[in-house]
Amino acid sequence: MKRSNIILLVIGAALLLLVFNGCGSYNSMVTKQEATSSGWAQVENVYQRRSDLIPNLVNTVKGVANFEQKTLTDVISARASATQMKVDASKLNPEQLQKFQASQGELSQALGRLMVVAEQYPQLKATQNFLELQSQLEGTENRIAVERGRFNDIVKDYNSYIRKFPQVLFAGMFGFDKKGYFEAEKGAEKAPEVSFE
Repeated sequence: MKRSNIILLVIGAALLLLVFNGCGSYNSMVTKQEATSSGWAQVENVYQRRSDLIPNLVNTVKGVANFEQKTLTDVISARASATQMKVDASKLNPEQLQKFQASQGELSQALGRLMVVAEQYPQLKATQNFLELQSQLEGTENRIAVERGRFNDIVKDYNSYIRKFPQVLFAGMFGFDKKGYFEAEKGAEKAPEVSFE
Protein backbone atom coordinates (compact mmCIF):
# COMPACT_ATOMS: atom_id res chain seq x y z
CA MET A 1 0.00 0.00 0.00
CA LYS A 2 1.09 3.45 -0.77
CA ARG A 3 1.77 5.84 2.03
CA SER A 4 -0.93 8.27 0.77
CA ASN A 5 -3.54 5.48 0.87
CA ILE A 6 -2.61 4.64 4.46
CA ILE A 7 -2.91 8.31 5.46
CA LEU A 8 -6.31 8.56 3.75
CA LEU A 9 -7.45 5.35 5.47
CA VAL A 10 -6.36 6.65 8.90
CA ILE A 11 -8.08 10.01 8.30
CA GLY A 12 -11.23 8.25 7.11
CA ALA A 13 -11.24 5.95 10.17
CA ALA A 14 -10.74 8.95 12.49
CA LEU A 15 -13.63 10.82 10.84
CA LEU A 16 -15.84 7.75 11.03
CA LEU A 17 -15.00 7.35 14.72
CA LEU A 18 -15.77 11.04 15.30
CA VAL A 19 -19.15 10.72 13.54
CA PHE A 20 -20.13 7.63 15.55
CA ASN A 21 -19.00 9.25 18.79
CA GLY A 22 -20.94 12.41 17.89
CA CYS A 23 -24.10 10.43 17.14
CA GLY A 24 -23.85 8.55 20.43
CA SER A 25 -23.21 11.74 22.39
CA TYR A 26 -26.05 13.55 20.65
CA ASN A 27 -28.52 10.75 21.38
CA SER A 28 -27.46 10.62 25.03
CA MET A 29 -27.82 14.40 25.35
CA VAL A 30 -31.32 14.21 23.85
CA THR A 31 -32.28 11.48 26.34
CA LYS A 32 -30.94 13.47 29.29
CA GLN A 33 -32.59 16.67 28.06
CA GLU A 34 -35.92 14.84 27.83
CA ALA A 35 -35.40 13.60 31.39
CA THR A 36 -35.01 17.22 32.55
CA SER A 37 -38.23 18.16 30.72
CA SER A 38 -40.05 15.25 32.32
CA GLY A 39 -38.68 16.16 35.76
CA TRP A 40 -39.76 19.77 35.23
CA ALA A 41 -43.27 18.64 34.25
CA GLN A 42 -43.51 16.73 37.53
CA VAL A 43 -42.37 19.80 39.50
CA GLU A 44 -45.06 21.88 37.78
CA ASN A 45 -47.58 19.15 38.52
CA VAL A 46 -47.05 19.31 42.29
CA TYR A 47 -47.06 23.11 42.26
CA GLN A 48 -50.34 22.97 40.33
CA ARG A 49 -51.77 20.60 42.96
CA ARG A 50 -50.96 23.17 45.64
CA SER A 51 -52.49 25.93 43.55
CA ASP A 52 -55.67 23.88 43.07
CA LEU A 53 -56.07 23.41 46.84
CA ILE A 54 -55.87 27.13 47.62
CA PRO A 55 -59.38 28.19 46.44
CA ASN A 56 -60.93 25.50 48.67
CA LEU A 57 -58.81 26.63 51.58
CA VAL A 58 -59.69 30.29 51.04
CA ASN A 59 -63.41 29.47 50.80
CA THR A 60 -63.25 27.46 54.03
CA VAL A 61 -61.45 30.26 55.82
CA LYS A 62 -63.86 32.91 54.47
CA GLY A 63 -66.67 31.21 56.35
CA VAL A 64 -65.17 32.25 59.67
CA ALA A 65 -66.51 35.58 60.85
CA ASN A 66 -64.06 38.47 61.11
CA PHE A 67 -61.23 36.62 59.41
CA GLU A 68 -58.52 39.00 58.22
CA GLN A 69 -59.40 39.94 54.64
CA LYS A 70 -55.91 41.26 53.84
CA THR A 71 -54.42 37.84 54.51
CA LEU A 72 -56.95 36.20 52.18
CA THR A 73 -56.36 38.85 49.52
CA ASP A 74 -52.59 38.30 49.76
CA VAL A 75 -53.00 34.55 49.27
CA ILE A 76 -55.33 35.02 46.28
CA SER A 77 -52.99 37.58 44.72
CA ALA A 78 -49.89 35.41 45.26
CA ARG A 79 -51.68 32.41 43.75
CA ALA A 80 -52.64 34.42 40.68
CA SER A 81 -49.05 35.62 40.27
CA ALA A 82 -47.62 32.13 40.73
CA THR A 83 -49.98 30.51 38.23
CA GLN A 84 -49.15 33.13 35.59
CA MET A 85 -45.41 32.39 35.82
CA LYS A 86 -44.66 29.70 33.26
CA VAL A 87 -41.24 28.38 32.32
CA ASP A 88 -40.64 26.55 29.07
CA ALA A 89 -38.89 23.24 29.80
CA SER A 90 -36.48 23.87 26.93
CA LYS A 91 -35.37 27.16 28.54
CA LEU A 92 -34.68 26.09 32.11
CA ASN A 93 -31.83 28.52 32.54
CA PRO A 94 -30.93 29.78 36.02
CA GLU A 95 -32.63 33.16 35.48
CA GLN A 96 -35.99 31.65 34.45
CA LEU A 97 -35.88 29.15 37.28
CA GLN A 98 -35.09 31.91 39.77
CA LYS A 99 -38.13 33.93 38.60
CA PHE A 100 -40.35 30.84 38.91
CA GLN A 101 -38.97 30.08 42.35
CA ALA A 102 -39.53 33.69 43.48
CA SER A 103 -43.20 33.68 42.46
CA GLN A 104 -43.75 30.31 44.16
CA GLY A 105 -41.89 31.59 47.22
CA GLU A 106 -44.29 34.52 47.53
CA LEU A 107 -47.19 32.08 47.48
CA SER A 108 -45.51 29.92 50.13
CA GLN A 109 -45.04 32.96 52.36
CA ALA A 110 -48.66 34.05 51.91
CA LEU A 111 -49.86 30.54 52.76
CA GLY A 112 -47.61 30.52 55.82
CA ARG A 113 -49.12 33.81 57.02
CA LEU A 114 -52.61 32.41 56.42
CA MET A 115 -51.85 29.36 58.56
CA VAL A 116 -50.40 31.51 61.35
CA VAL A 117 -53.49 33.75 61.36
CA ALA A 118 -55.76 30.68 61.20
CA GLU A 119 -54.24 29.45 64.48
CA GLN A 120 -55.97 32.39 66.20
CA TYR A 121 -59.43 31.07 65.26
CA PRO A 122 -60.38 28.02 67.34
CA GLN A 123 -63.65 27.52 65.42
CA LEU A 124 -61.66 27.33 62.18
CA LYS A 125 -59.14 24.87 63.59
CA ALA A 126 -62.04 22.66 64.69
CA THR A 127 -63.54 22.54 61.17
CA GLN A 128 -62.97 19.13 59.57
CA ASN A 129 -62.74 20.63 56.07
CA PHE A 130 -60.00 23.03 57.16
CA LEU A 131 -58.05 20.27 58.88
CA GLU A 132 -58.23 18.08 55.77
CA LEU A 133 -57.13 20.94 53.51
CA GLN A 134 -54.31 21.81 55.89
CA SER A 135 -53.17 18.18 55.84
CA GLN A 136 -53.34 18.05 52.04
CA LEU A 137 -51.31 21.27 51.78
CA GLU A 138 -48.66 19.89 54.13
CA GLY A 139 -48.49 16.71 52.04
CA THR A 140 -48.23 18.77 48.87
CA GLU A 141 -45.40 20.87 50.31
CA ASN A 142 -43.54 17.62 51.04
CA ARG A 143 -44.15 16.45 47.47
CA ILE A 144 -42.83 19.76 46.17
CA ALA A 145 -39.63 19.33 48.18
CA VAL A 146 -39.19 15.75 46.92
CA GLU A 147 -39.81 16.66 43.27
CA ARG A 148 -37.49 19.66 43.46
CA GLY A 149 -34.78 17.36 44.82
CA ARG A 150 -35.36 14.82 42.05
CA PHE A 151 -35.32 17.59 39.46
CA ASN A 152 -31.99 18.90 40.78
CA ASP A 153 -30.54 15.36 40.55
CA ILE A 154 -31.70 15.03 36.93
CA VAL A 155 -30.29 18.47 36.06
CA LYS A 156 -26.99 17.62 37.74
CA ASP A 157 -26.72 14.47 35.61
CA TYR A 158 -27.55 16.42 32.44
CA ASN A 159 -25.23 19.37 33.20
CA SER A 160 -22.35 17.06 34.14
CA TYR A 161 -22.80 15.03 30.98
CA ILE A 162 -22.80 17.97 28.55
CA ARG A 163 -19.71 19.48 30.20
CA LYS A 164 -17.58 16.33 29.92
CA PHE A 165 -15.24 15.64 27.06
CA PRO A 166 -16.04 14.84 24.22
CA GLN A 167 -19.73 15.79 24.73
CA VAL A 168 -18.77 19.40 25.40
CA LEU A 169 -17.65 19.62 21.77
CA PHE A 170 -21.07 18.54 20.52
CA ALA A 171 -23.24 20.22 23.19
CA GLY A 172 -22.46 23.74 22.03
CA MET A 173 -22.71 22.76 18.40
CA PHE A 174 -26.20 21.28 18.83
CA GLY A 175 -27.56 23.85 21.31
CA PHE A 176 -27.53 21.81 24.53
CA ASP A 177 -27.26 24.49 27.21
CA LYS A 178 -26.73 24.18 30.94
CA LYS A 179 -29.98 23.98 32.97
CA GLY A 180 -30.72 25.79 36.23
CA TYR A 181 -31.20 24.29 39.69
CA PHE A 182 -33.69 24.98 42.43
CA GLU A 183 -31.89 26.72 45.25
CA ALA A 184 -32.72 27.13 48.92
CA GLU A 185 -34.81 30.16 49.81
CA LYS A 186 -32.85 33.18 50.99
CA GLY A 187 -32.33 32.97 54.73
CA ALA A 188 -32.94 29.21 54.82
CA GLU A 189 -29.35 28.65 55.92
CA LYS A 190 -30.11 30.30 59.29
CA ALA A 191 -31.87 28.14 61.84
CA PRO A 192 -34.94 29.77 63.43
CA GLU A 193 -34.42 31.04 66.93
CA VAL A 194 -36.41 29.12 69.54
CA SER A 195 -37.09 30.69 72.91
CA PHE A 196 -39.04 29.20 75.85
CA GLU A 197 -39.37 32.37 77.91
